[in-house]
Amino acid sequence: MAIFHLSVKTVSRSTGRSAVAAAAYRTGDTLTNERDGRQHDYANRTGVDDSFIIAPVGCEWAHNRSTLWNAAEQAEKRSNSVTAREYVLALPAELDAKDRADLARSFASAVVERYGVAADVALHTPSSGGDDRNYHAHILTTTREVEPDGLGKKTRILDAAKTGGPEIESLRELWAMQCNEALER
Repeated sequence: MAIFHLSVKTVSRSTGRSAVAAAAYRTGDTLTNERDGRQHDYANRTGVDDSFIIAPVGCEWAHNRSTLWNAAEQAEKRSNSVTAREYVLALPAELDAKDRADLARSFASAVVERYGVAADVALHTPSSGGDDRNYHAHILTTTREVEPDGLGKKTRILDAAKTGGPEIESLRELWAMQCNEALER
């Protein structure tokens, strides 16, 4: 039986993390952080079934993973900046690979449409020796709106004390609805 899970985390410099490194790890890619010159090579990582980027219409530049995440790093100036937000979703094992990908794409598209951000989606398969039903997706989003010529204003609605909780609750409701509809089909 499918188990609902959606968690939201931040990628923050105050914890020593970077959006470039997070994207490289989740997607099994090799990316260089232009801010500090560090190369993050996860090309040999196993368990990544697929990865893709969803961005607002007219923002083709954001489909290049290196360009997108280096722009996210460059846009933030403070040492404690939040450079990305991550949504971790449990994908129902009862669905086949195509349906799981479609479900993750649907949720990421809704987030992109709602907040005007870009979403980098990585679909992961269960790890060997772990629970063989642990299909899940990591959706890394920018914390700024994506515009045709670069990143725009910060999306504060998810950060503010008054609005953050209700927004995340709304996203959880959306995810539950999307999962239930996919399982019904």
